[in-house]
Formats: sequence, C-alpha cells, structure tokens
Amino acid sequence: MHDHDHDHGQSDAVAPGRSRLAIAFGITATVFVAQLVGAILTNSLALLVDTAHMLTDAGGLLLALVAANLMVKPASTTHTWGLRRAEVLAAAAQSLVLLAVGVYAIVSGIARLFAPAEVPSQGLLVFGIIGLVGNIASIAVLASSRNNNLNLRAAFLEVINDALGSVAVIVSAIVIAATGWTTVDTIAGLLIAALILPRAVSILRRSVRVLMEAVPAGLDLDLLRQHLLENEHVRQVHDLHVTSIGTGLPVLTAHIEVEHECLDKAHTETVLRELQECVREHFEVRIEHCTFQLEPGGYGRDESLPHA
Repeated sequence: MHDHDHDHGQSDAVAPGRSRLAIAFGITATVFVAQLVGAILTNSLALLVDTAHMLTDAGGLLLALVAANLMVKPASTTHTWGLRRAEVLAAAAQSLVLLAVGVYAIVSGIARLFAPAEVPSQGLLVFGIIGLVGNIASIAVLASSRNNNLNLRAAFLEVINDALGSVAVIVSAIVIAATGWTTVDTIAGLLIAALILPRAVSILRRSVRVLMEAVPAGLDLDLLRQHLLENEHVRQVHDLHVTSIGTGLPVLTAHIEVEHECLDKAHTETVLRELQECVREHFEVRIEHCTFQLEPGGYGRDESLPHA
C-alpha cells in the first residue's frame, strides 16, 4: 500500500525573481561591454580579469534566467517533476566557468609578477567605477530573492564577487596614481581570483550533491529511521531514501514493515498520518513529499537491490 503526500503545483513561486534576473542580466551585459573596452585600452590585468568575471556573470545570469523559466514548466509524462532540476544544472555550469576564470587569473597573475605591464591609472579608475556602479545596481535587484533557490544564490554570489573585483580595480588605480607601482594591478587580479575560487567550489559541491541524489544537508538519515521505528505499529524500515529534486523540494520514499493486522484500511490511514507528521515535525529539513509503502514483514526481501 502506498501513500503520497505532495503538491506538484507549478507557479511563479517555484522560480521567483525571473524579472529581477532579466534586469540584472541587462545591467551586467552593458557593463561588460564597457569594461571590455576599458581592459583593451588600459592593458590592466585586474580589469581584464574583472571583465572576464563580468562575462561569466552575464552568461551565468542568462543561464539562471533560462533555468528560472524552465522551472515553471508543468510536469509531463516524460518529465514527471517538470524541469525543476534546471536550476541545479545552471548553478553547476556557472561554477565551472568561474573556476576556469579563477585559474586563468592566477596563471596570468603569476606571469605578470615577473614582467609588470604599464597601466594608465585614470582609465583604470573610470572603468572600475563603471563596473562597481553596475554591480551595485545588480545586487540591489537580486538581493531580496537571493535565497529562494540555488540558481538565484549562485547568480547573486557572482555579482557580489564581481563587485569586490571592481573595488580591487579602483584601489589599484588609486595606488598606481599615487605611487606609480603598477605591480598592484597584478596583485589586485590575483585577489579577485582568490575571491572567485572558494565560492565557485562551494556552489559546485552543493550542485553535485543534488545531482548525485545525496541526502539533503542538515538531515540525519539514521535519526529519521529511528523516529519512524518509534511508531508502535512499525516493525522495520528499509529502502529509505531522501533526495532533493531541486532547492526546497526534498522527497522521501520508504518501505515500512507492519504487523498483518495493521493492513486493514482504517488502520493504515492512521499509521500513514502518524508517519507523515513524524517526518514534518521532528526535522529542520521540511519534507512535504513523502511516499510510504506499508507491507507485511518479509515482503520484498527477494528484491535484487540491497535494502538501506
């Protein structure tokens, strides 16, 4: 006997912030073009890396926007969860691009430490300020919806990192103007790379956890099993799985062995309701979609897959 407790309703609540992503993408794409011109004119590594980062921001925001639109597609016979996992794929793609930019910045920066380039401070300052203003505008647009899902969080972190990069560009321009020490531009480029890499790794790790169907962070599967076993009607729990389809959508499936007399309809409804309430009330990770199969002892033991 199975029980399903869920809501497949798809609405804008599933992928909030689509209009905000579109606005942030427009701002970022415009600033990217301006900074690209500046990087060519000034020959600044810091500005070049920041421009490359801005390109990944624009691409990442575009991916995030596409994913946000895919996420509201209704479920179908070929995609039974809709396209909710698009946000995770988009976040993983963004993090991989960020990793590539960070590695490039470090390699180029180390080379420039031994052969500093001439960098005009005034042009560098102007384009650094343009970048910072654009980043601040994008941050303001995305801030209120940044924690809604992994996709939006990745986009927001990219813009934050780029804002810090723009600050580094501005500081290096001021130092060059005051002292003539052009190596600071290379140091600023390396600093931007240092800001990029840890966040990119963090987003990638979280994305991979979802794609590999790991137990959601913050949920102790052994403790969950223990709580289910505390129900007086439950004799054994096996094939217990908790995974995430996407941000905010953990799902649970489990086979629950009960006594034979518990399998009459009136009693199974009581057991199922108690199990659902147990899952909802005792854990920080709220699991709204639960599927329990109630079965007599020994049922399904001949299945080829190992029981968890």
